Amino acid sequence: MDRVEHDLTDEQWSALREAWGGCAYCGVDDRPLQRDCVLALSRGGRYTLENIVPACGPCNASKCNDEVTAWMRRKRLDERTFLLRYAELRSTLSARFPTA
Repeated sequence: MDRVEHDLTDEQWSALREAWGGCAYCGVDDRPLQRDCVLALSRGGRYTLENIVPACGPCNASKCNDEVTAWMRRKRLDERTFLLRYAELRSTLSARFPTA
């Protein structure tokens, strides 16, 4: 874990929360949001702008380290909408916060 790059800044986290407007998975907007790795740390993910989404506690706990699309299918969440929005926001926010 020490060798894993974690470079999400507070400014980027705020931008992610604002852009999603709630939980990236279920859409709930009346609960505190947690940082969730789309690709889990145990699967090679990192705390980066491209890999973090805001998640409510129940979604974050339920997803655990599962692969996101399989988990969304099991939970009957809208996988297509999530993936389209995720791609859109990755592009938009990567342009706003270019890497060195």
